[in-house]
Amino acid sequence: MYDTQVMIVGAGPTGLTLGIELARRSISFRLIDAAEAPFRGSRGKGIQPRTLEVFEDLGILRAILKAGAQYPGFRVHIGPLSLRLGPMGGRKQATEGVPYPNLWLLPQYRTEQILRERLAQLGAQVEFGTAFERVSPDHRGVRVHLSSGELVTAQYLVGCDGGHSAVRKALGLALRGDTLHAEAAFVADVNLEELDHTDWHVWPFAKGGSIALCPLPDASLFQLMSPREPVEGIEAAILRATGCQVRQIAWSSMYRPAVRMVDQLRVGRVFLAGDAAHLHPPTGGQGLNTGVQDAYNLGWKLAQVLRGGPESLLDTYEAERLPVAAAVLGLSKQLYRTRSLKRGEATNQLRLHYRTSTLSFVDILPACKRRGFLRSRMLVRSLRWVPPTTALLQRRTTKRLHFWPCPAIGLVDGNDSRTNGREKTRPYILGLNAEALRPRFGNYIRKASR
Repeated sequence: MYDTQVMIVGAGPTGLTLGIELARRSISFRLIDAAEAPFRGSRGKGIQPRTLEVFEDLGILRAILKAGAQYPGFRVHIGPLSLRLGPMGGRKQATEGVPYPNLWLLPQYRTEQILRERLAQLGAQVEFGTAFERVSPDHRGVRVHLSSGELVTAQYLVGCDGGHSAVRKALGLALRGDTLHAEAAFVADVNLEELDHTDWHVWPFAKGGSIALCPLPDASLFQLMSPREPVEGIEAAILRATGCQVRQIAWSSMYRPAVRMVDQLRVGRVFLAGDAAHLHPPTGGQGLNTGVQDAYNLGWKLAQVLRGGPESLLDTYEAERLPVAAAVLGLSKQLYRTRSLKRGEATNQLRLHYRTSTLSFVDILPACKRRGFLRSRMLVRSLRWVPPTTALLQRRTTKRLHFWPCPAIGLVDGNDSRTNGREKTRPYILGLNAEALRPRFGNYIRKASR
């Protein structure tokens, strides 16, 4: 008998997302965090289009959009001159296929607050002030020792406890990679009532190091970024650059930009997700987003296995997410070193797929478009578990979801997988066995396979 099915360590965006995924599937869990109170900084403020789609599925997109804003344009100050540039990543028009095409600005503390509110709606909460100490294997489970002296037995443990992860250290796993800058960078949230709140201000040649002030959705609040902590103090440095008085320093932190990751995401019944498994520099806005998507990938798989699904399903978490983490780290490293402001398909993660996963193979069904089964390309960008007796098809004309009996496990956007000629717009269905699809779609499969 277990005290809970899943123990989650760390209540940042990754741990909260995992908690929501489990709660809405009626899986018991405990979510603990060593901090005494919720995080109060703006740190991971950029939400990528793919993560917005995840948040829509979690039921929090409306709150995310209401609380946030589009990224502002840059305003570069060089002496008496000011140069206005476009926003990071530009501005794209929403389409039916990509309803959320732009990077969204929301301080991390507000994102976490919205996730906690959603978790509360599902009947769960975070246990703050409770730290993980050590873990030991148990018969088909784990024994987790907490700072309170409590011993908790669970079927699975997931470490979502950040770059200094106690769970990762307990497993003996090392973060391998590079430090991108020897000196620690500085970030802070400051209140500046007199500074124009419509632009992202940058002073590249400020004395003591460049200063950037990004306006946050909260009135008069800016995120300060600098390659080092100002020697003369935050207030003096900002006053010299902007001529404005700092009314309040709401939060500040030092960090050393690095690209590091573990070489495995699972050890027995213990998993790692988010910054506990991979550390990103702030360039590209990938850290929070990759962690949320780790949890989104792992959550339904844990639920499926705990409901009697095959244990091997959990192996696909590492197989699918580890290559993504490596690719995203490579991109972030390149953006950091080149100081490029270019954003787009490479950073929005909309082309991410799991077609190399052991779960899937691809059957091309172009004839289905002519028969109305698939009116256009699918907007299912992440492989999701669908019961073996069901495949999910979507008619765009009616905007309804239709279920057709066949042993398939999900759909993937055809535009994400083919780039040459007419194959680019073909829809694809992912299945367990092509032969099992033939009773209903046999003629179309035979035609597509030629």
